[in-house]
Amino acid sequence: MKAIVLQNSNEFGLEDVAIPQPKENQIQVKIVASGFNPIDYQMTDKGAPEKKMLHSLILGREFSGIVTALGEKATQFKIGDHIFCGSGSMGSNGTYAEYICIPEEIAMHKPATISFEEAAGLPSAGLTALQAINRMQAKVTDSIFITGAAGGVGNVLMKLLLSKGYQNLIVTAGNEKSIASLIALGIKPEQIINYKKQDVYEAALVLNDTKNFDFIVDLVGNEIAFVAAKLLKTNGIYVDVTNFSTPDSRQALFSKGATILNISNYCYGLDKNHAYYKQGLKELATLLQQKLITPPAIEIMGKLETATVLKAHKLLRENKTEGKKLIMQITEI
Repeated sequence: MKAIVLQNSNEFGLEDVAIPQPKENQIQVKIVASGFNPIDYQMTDKGAPEKKMLHSLILGREFSGIVTALGEKATQFKIGDHIFCGSGSMGSNGTYAEYICIPEEIAMHKPATISFEEAAGLPSAGLTALQAINRMQAKVTDSIFITGAAGGVGNVLMKLLLSKGYQNLIVTAGNEKSIASLIALGIKPEQIINYKKQDVYEAALVLNDTKNFDFIVDLVGNEIAFVAAKLLKTNGIYVDVTNFSTPDSRQALFSKGATILNISNYCYGLDKNHAYYKQGLKELATLLQQKLITPPAIEIMGKLETATVLKAHKLLRENKTEGKKLIMQITEI
């Protein structure tokens, strides 16, 4: 099969590699579309902590496709089924390839109402957003401050929060397209802070009646993490999706006696808790079918080529995705 392989020089090459064969409880899938995520380029950065998650020189952690073979004990799918999956580090290889083998327990039937490309962009962001909401257990009346609300995870998170009736939301965005995308979701303009034009700390307090927030959801990290930490109330809950906190933000959170929720899909893969993935994808599929959420806005980067990967990684690294999920088309259907 063809695959984009990370080479010793930290560059990518299109290579011919062996097609993986399914083990007992696995399914083999012909990949139709693959989603790009920030962790893809982060795993290639020298010295980055994300490197420990590099289980294959073929990157890519989510996809959609068609089942092409079954392991001897695989019973949940049949050949020809359309599936989507957040494979993470649990597949035979990453998703920048024509085929992958995965435990059948982590896959879900693709909703017929969305395309393969849309389905490929949903698992990572969708599972992350679901985990955040489920672990927060916030009341509808709680105040919630969210950084990076127009990004991949933010987009799904906002849809979920709004579908569940949450209204006391203040969010950040950095450009007019991101702001417009949030307004299109149902966020009011006065709930959005343009962090490039406004003092985020002062603006957030004003919008929350000079009160600190019950919950902070940080989808950005680094510099804004300290600002977000200062906005949290004493004994509030800080939801960290990035692992990009700073010494200042950690000190601020300690001083407030904050509860910190680290949101990670990776930990469930380490524990081989495959039910987490299937149940999450099942819930997302149900929400889609009920039209409580919509599929992510996507942008097709290209076909299975090194140029496609480089272009997507550059946009992710420079934070220029404008709220769209970047997708690589592997197979034409």
